[in-house]
Amino acid sequence: MCANLLSSTPFSTIIAPSDFTRSLPPTHSARLQLSSFTRYPSGFKLATYRPLNLRFSSTMALQNQCENSSCSQLQDSLFYSRAFWVTKSIIAWNVGGGEDECYLYASRKAALCVDDDGIQGHDVKIKLERTNYGLPQQVIEKFPHIRDYAAFEVPKTLDFQSLVKCQLAVGIFNSDGKCASATGLQLPGILDELFSYTGPLGAIFATEAVSLYLWAPTAQAVQALIYKSPSEVDPVEIVQLKELDGVWSAKGPRHWEGCCYVYEVSVYHPSTLRIEKCVSNDPYARGLSADGKRTLLVNLDSDDVKPEGWDNLQHEKPKLLSFSDVSIYELHVRDFSANDPTVPHEFQGGYLAFTLQDSAGVQHLKKLSSAGVTHVHLLPTFQFAGVEDEKDKWKHIDIEILNSFPPDSEEQQALITSIQDEDGYNWGYNPVLWGVPKGSYASNANGPCRIVEFRKMVQALNRIGLRVVLDVVYNHLNASGHIDDFSVLDKIVPGYFLRRNVDGGIEHSTCVNNTASEHFMVERLILDDLKCWAVDYKVDGFRFDLMGHIMKRTMLKAKSLLNSLSTENNGVDGSSIYIYGEGWDFGEVANNGRGINASQFNLFGSGIGSFNDRIRDALLGGSPFGHPLHQGFVTGLYLEPNGHDLGDEANVKRLLTVSTDHIQVGMAANLKDFVLTNCDGQQVKGSDVLLHDGKPVGYASSPIETVNYVSAHDNETLFDIISLKTPKDISVEERCRMNHLATSIIALSQGIPFFHAGDEMLRSKSIDRDSYNSGDWFNRLDFSYNSNNWGVGLPPKEKNERNWPLIKPRLADPSYKPQKSHILAAVENFLNLMQIRYSSPLFRLRTANSIQERVRFHNTGPSWIPGLIVMSIEDGHQEVPGLSQLDPIYSYIVVIINPCPTDVSFANPALREKSLQLHPVQMNSIDDVVKNSTYDASSGCFNVPARTTSVFVEPR
Repeated sequence: MCANLLSSTPFSTIIAPSDFTRSLPPTHSARLQLSSFTRYPSGFKLATYRPLNLRFSSTMALQNQCENSSCSQLQDSLFYSRAFWVTKSIIAWNVGGGEDECYLYASRKAALCVDDDGIQGHDVKIKLERTNYGLPQQVIEKFPHIRDYAAFEVPKTLDFQSLVKCQLAVGIFNSDGKCASATGLQLPGILDELFSYTGPLGAIFATEAVSLYLWAPTAQAVQALIYKSPSEVDPVEIVQLKELDGVWSAKGPRHWEGCCYVYEVSVYHPSTLRIEKCVSNDPYARGLSADGKRTLLVNLDSDDVKPEGWDNLQHEKPKLLSFSDVSIYELHVRDFSANDPTVPHEFQGGYLAFTLQDSAGVQHLKKLSSAGVTHVHLLPTFQFAGVEDEKDKWKHIDIEILNSFPPDSEEQQALITSIQDEDGYNWGYNPVLWGVPKGSYASNANGPCRIVEFRKMVQALNRIGLRVVLDVVYNHLNASGHIDDFSVLDKIVPGYFLRRNVDGGIEHSTCVNNTASEHFMVERLILDDLKCWAVDYKVDGFRFDLMGHIMKRTMLKAKSLLNSLSTENNGVDGSSIYIYGEGWDFGEVANNGRGINASQFNLFGSGIGSFNDRIRDALLGGSPFGHPLHQGFVTGLYLEPNGHDLGDEANVKRLLTVSTDHIQVGMAANLKDFVLTNCDGQQVKGSDVLLHDGKPVGYASSPIETVNYVSAHDNETLFDIISLKTPKDISVEERCRMNHLATSIIALSQGIPFFHAGDEMLRSKSIDRDSYNSGDWFNRLDFSYNSNNWGVGLPPKEKNERNWPLIKPRLADPSYKPQKSHILAAVENFLNLMQIRYSSPLFRLRTANSIQERVRFHNTGPSWIPGLIVMSIEDGHQEVPGLSQLDPIYSYIVVIINPCPTDVSFANPALREKSLQLHPVQMNSIDDVVKNSTYDASSGCFNVPARTTSVFVEPR
């Protein structure tokens, strides 16, 4: 009977009822109208979003019917979705036990209303039967956060495909027949069971036709509006798509190529409680109009969008023998060239700046490549919100005016922030469409220009020896709802793509609008997108933003998919694509709250890299969320106190010893099972060394699972944090050596070294802790090496005002500002470190077993010399039992790291009678200090200058 009733009226005839605006209850409103969020533990990012204009509808009769307060309270319950349709046969709801009766209601016109007598306005009412055995195990595994909910059986004879297109609600009734509770439903479970789909999606080009495919099982109608050009007001054609098993499709002529289109989707939207006509881009868009409002029909396989030699690029890519050989340089596309006078104005800040062989920036990248750096990691380059793609809409501040203010003035930040949402700058962590290159980086945002220029950038970087990593942000979306121009997925299948809490509100722990990779078609979209970038843009790696908010299953599938790509079948070698990300475990996914997530600990054995925040915090001190003056290993902890109270001398010394343990575990690739002697003289594993909260330091199974870093785009730059944490009375030369020291530890550790662009140039953002929207002014890079951008005004007030009293006197003091000679020395030092790393495979051991067998730390236990790290790496000899020989040049390496303000001597009987000498790169460097490092073979004694890392090698 239900199925017949539902099918009696064609969905194409449905007209949305008249609407009225209604306020949300305070808790619901507060949850959905997020204006900002703190991201952690890597740093802070602020994203400002327009408040959602939520509209609810009903007929006037039903509105009048619900005017009394009790009815209003029950009616408000439909604003929530607290029940879960988890499988075709089960609805889960957190209601108490008893003999109460429960019903499922459906309305094709979204006319449901609740009063004391129940839910009114329905087309269908279906009785549900409570079970006594709870939710099945497979449901609990998919939805662990509702494991204790009651299970209600749904009749098997229903027309489920029609039901999911309706407004749905469940109600439970007391024995006296009164409605005790009612709520809407969350549908991802049943949608995954009934509509999981692996066929074509997006625009598919054939010889004679273009076909459109859209997955939208809850839609009542879908049509495509075809526009001849991005600016045409009226469509040249309106095409009705036909549905089969939740997939809507249409076939059109080949001459559609080059046109633009949007979908108009008629669908029930839970944010408004009505049937909405949502106008949206294609989630599988591969091109866009300049305003981002229309999808461009572009064939990525067409020769018209391929640079010369594109199909042969795989054969030109730099060699990569092992992921252990990877080193990463993190760079923002606009930072790279926006302020480079050697780049033509029309190329500044864009993709084509990377193709100019003689620009200052490209010359710098060539130096890095020649020294050994293998990968350039580009901050988001997909279509993101926050920057108009049409450059003529940008606002600017006169540079001369900004230059006229003192180095500690508030004026610069006031001017920059006055236009920060209307200029050309944003980091880009505001995803709109994952599969389209950002238009603002192209010379022309209309047409296929962004595609061609992106490909030219990848080609140019590969040809100078650098592989390209994309920063992908699959954990959240910029917008949701049925109105926002930047909302896409939430218009196509509302309530499915975004992760929701137990009330039905969207989770915002990542920033805003968390996505739900635990849902089949969300995971599929992520995998399809990765394949597109790998095959169609030939990128060489992916960095996953807030990877811990993605399920481990998704990440393993991503790794397997990419690894399966071959030069013969796909034009790329997927086995050389490295993936890594932020494995932070927080929010609703923490402790596997939504399934096994891709957190640091869960990725053990996966071969997927995750950022090692342990070594970062031990080196710098505290954490990005602690007191800014908390010192660490390289910033003077115990050795050069800055006056910040960390307890008595014994406690501060203990902090240094513990930090040193953390660093040594990190230098051994942060391996879970690496055995070392800790500061108490005990033999322990990396997982036995604990953080302040009791969590293990070591968590990796192999070196490629650890990405060691000391700075990244989040938080202050390395030079800035050193300038903030160190005592005021030390010199800029000493701060520069601390910068070198921190970089050296990352460069010479086992695992994957990661560097923020500018670390090697003493880069400053005027101590801005979160420059995501601070404009070109605070984010400037100067590849002429004349300035490191220190002292360009107090950093933007919004994120930094609390620290202004600490920042202001430092910016005002001219002695803090490095000169060109300091910057040149820093660049030389960095290049030397990378040359040393790539001078021996012993710095890039490929297995945990090799690291355990060959790497030792010598200044350990209670009798240690405070602050000093002494690491040795041993190689074997041909035809000699024991260790195999890996390095044909060096048989033994000793790295000594001295953060002390004075020279330090260290002797160890185990290091006597060796033929050690200072590494030839350091012997030939311009750093006269390191050349004073000595080794005496008879005593095994080393002498290392203050704030210096010395590398000794034993030639064969």
